[in-house]
Amino acid sequence: MDNRFVSFILREMTEVKRLERVLGIYADVTEPEGAGEKVHAKIVGKAIEKGGERFGASPDTIKDLFRDPYMRKGFAVIIRSIAEYGITVPQRLIAPFMIVWDFTEQCNLKCRHCYANATPHPAPDELSLEGKLNVVDQLDEAGVAAISFSGGEPLINKDFWKVAEYAASKGFYISVATNGTLISEKAAKRLKEVGVRYVEVSLDGPNAEIHDRFRGAERAFERAVKGIENARDAGLSTGIATAVTHYNLDKIPEMIELGRRLRVDRFIVFNFIPTGKGKDMVKEDLDPDEREELMGYLYDEWKRGEMQIFCTCPAYARVSIARKEGKVSPTHFAEMEIPEEFGGAAKALTEFIGGCGAGRIYCSIEHNGDIQPCVFMPIRIGNAREDGFVNVWKNSEVLNKLRDRDAENYAGHTCAFRYVCGGCRARAYAYYGDILAPDPGCIIMGREWERIKSLSDEKEA
Repeated sequence: MDNRFVSFILREMTEVKRLERVLGIYADVTEPEGAGEKVHAKIVGKAIEKGGERFGASPDTIKDLFRDPYMRKGFAVIIRSIAEYGITVPQRLIAPFMIVWDFTEQCNLKCRHCYANATPHPAPDELSLEGKLNVVDQLDEAGVAAISFSGGEPLINKDFWKVAEYAASKGFYISVATNGTLISEKAAKRLKEVGVRYVEVSLDGPNAEIHDRFRGAERAFERAVKGIENARDAGLSTGIATAVTHYNLDKIPEMIELGRRLRVDRFIVFNFIPTGKGKDMVKEDLDPDEREELMGYLYDEWKRGEMQIFCTCPAYARVSIARKEGKVSPTHFAEMEIPEEFGGAAKALTEFIGGCGAGRIYCSIEHNGDIQPCVFMPIRIGNAREDGFVNVWKNSEVLNKLRDRDAENYAGHTCAFRYVCGGCRARAYAYYGDILAPDPGCIIMGREWERIKSLSDEKEA
């Protein structure tokens, strides 16, 4: 990207959609509208191929990659971001890679730790179908690559199918975070048909006794497991998500084995955040040593193969780099495996992606269009319908604070791993009411964690 001619062309393409088109032309899936587009595609393509040589990627491999519209979207955002801001650590982006859309507050379960305070009925201020489709259009124009529908329970919502299909038609990578109880064989096939690619089902334990008690409903475990099997058999990529607390910490090995038996593609451990209905569960949170030991165990299990094993704790990136064993998780939804001959490339790329992604590589949209830095960080920074998504993403004071890891008031701004990890900003906000405060789950925060736990005990007493 340092080539002056390439940089000039990229700066000329002020709209990320134009760059998406150019990548499509390069990959031979989009027809050029004129000689100019053809020339731009050739120059940008050659620049990308030149970079690909460093990692042994052939032009054919790169073109195959860009035949997927999701990859074109993601790469266009990276290239335009470098053209706009230069290379930064972590990289500042003109648009997030992914949006987690809390599509509805409506849910058919009553989970003890629900961050969304879900209810049996949709919220009165939920966006209309027209409003939801407008949000999809805005995200497409911004250059967002992936939408993850969450809730509440998205599959219970009357507008879900139409909106998911519309979003898939725009080239987004579509995933669904669900409790799994509504995924019948018919529903699984329909998910595949409308363009959903990944289904992540929440489980709190390896058996009905643990899961059903936590979810507040009988047969929730049985129906969730069947939902996973139905989604898998329909050809969807599948995963299990688990929020780990003292309630189920000792069951993680059994849950990983359950994931292997069910042949899921991914097992992901969610960092517990005391927000929503989970505010009263601070005592159930892991202490720093327990979390560190858990992440080490998860990494060892990941090395065994068969499925990806991730953790939303941003320190997992540090743990994976420190092992120096090839596999690296730069963020909770991605893995890299870089040969030793590329030296410090793993750390460099992990710093580029930047650990905690709140307000940087992803953000959330609520059922009413409100925008938040993270689903676990209930700070309204604007509304997609009222303020415009791109305007909020670029100009929000909160988001811009989250992007500066070198600021003196950013906790850990002198830490050697601040670009790789950055601490969980949602945990900082939940425990201190300050997005730039320390993450009390960090391994160096043992004494501070004891103080927090003591205050919690006093409050209970």
